[in-house]
Amino acid sequence: MPKENIMSSAASSAAPSSSAVNKWRFTAAFMCFAVLSGAAFYMTMSVMVPQRLRDLGIENSTAVLGAINSAGSIASIFIALFVGALSDRTASRWGRRTPWIFAGAFVYGICFWSLSRPSNAVIIGICYVLALVGLNMVQAPIYARLSDQVEEKSRATVSAAIGGGGVIGQGIGTLIGSSLIENMELGFVCAGLCALAAGVLSVIVAPREPSSKDMPKDTTGKPMWKVVVESLTPPLKDCADFYRAFICRTCLIVAYQMVFSYQLYILQDHVGETKLEAAASIQIISVITMIVSMIASLISGPIADALHRRKAPIVVACILFAIGLAMPWIFPTQMGMFLFGGIASFGYGMYLSVDQALNVDVLPNKETAGKDLGFMNIATCAGQAIGVAITSSIVTVTGSYVPVFPTAIAMTAIAAVSVLGIKRVR
Repeated sequence: MPKENIMSSAASSAAPSSSAVNKWRFTAAFMCFAVLSGAAFYMTMSVMVPQRLRDLGIENSTAVLGAINSAGSIASIFIALFVGALSDRTASRWGRRTPWIFAGAFVYGICFWSLSRPSNAVIIGICYVLALVGLNMVQAPIYARLSDQVEEKSRATVSAAIGGGGVIGQGIGTLIGSSLIENMELGFVCAGLCALAAGVLSVIVAPREPSSKDMPKDTTGKPMWKVVVESLTPPLKDCADFYRAFICRTCLIVAYQMVFSYQLYILQDHVGETKLEAAASIQIISVITMIVSMIASLISGPIADALHRRKAPIVVACILFAIGLAMPWIFPTQMGMFLFGGIASFGYGMYLSVDQALNVDVLPNKETAGKDLGFMNIATCAGQAIGVAITSSIVTVTGSYVPVFPTAIAMTAIAAVSVLGIKRVR
């Protein structure tokens, strides 16, 4: 039997069919991953690393933070592609994806824990880049499991667990990070433990992945360099909708990172708060974010599944996100940031609740889901790199955060237009 048919059969046998139990196990597993991974990432990069850079006396900490984020995002692009492609062909008794998830979780956790040691800006940058390598070793195969084992009719609900869990994790992470802003060593240890647990629990809670140890080995005699080249080759056939979804994700994440990555600095430099006042404000924003994100994820995914629609919820999400972005621009006050946290987080939570389901629905080829979703992850990595680069450039040139907000709103508008052009799904 050809390799493609065997892999397709394995995916079919792994699909939960009519089993509601498996659907909710996947929902719980992906929620665990998203919450814990989001908490680890945002307590580190939204609060503790920005403040540590300022505590080190770095003069242009905004630009340094942007450079660290950009370097990590660029490295993540290649790791996501390579790991996604390799996980498609991994032969293991634990399945194609599971070994990569465990390995990535270990790297992710260790590198965030390493930030608790005495450091300078260079060491912080290196540890962060390696942590993102580990994160993408986990993410690429986890998202491929959504294509492998979750039925189409349940994908938006399971995707909501990923999207809503990520934004809830962001709230938890920034809350913990801001609470430990004067005891950051403990905060980095917490981040490392959350990162490790994210990958491990995602495997333990989800239905077991079928063994792939009997999957036929590649008989074409391809050298490793050719495998690497293929892993870096983007989808080229029947992929117009795939790239529309790609543009939507890239632009929305650019807009998101332009503001959320700099919350601490915006509160200090745009609103005018002190270090401790900004930490207290972030704690309140974190609670608001958790509440509204939970509501968004609880309603958006199931409604999208019930209506069999993906585009309408995303367009509504973009509108709400743009309104939220306008709040600190119109009202450069603590209340403006609270309104931003509530409205923008609800919109972003709505988007993420449907995002992964949309991405799986527009895949050009289900047999190369790992590789193609790795390419889709470029949107995340590129969005992160571009977003922080735009903000750091604007602030460096103008000395103000004011132009950041209308620029982010414009990126959100492009995202909405892109998703409206998708034809394969409603």
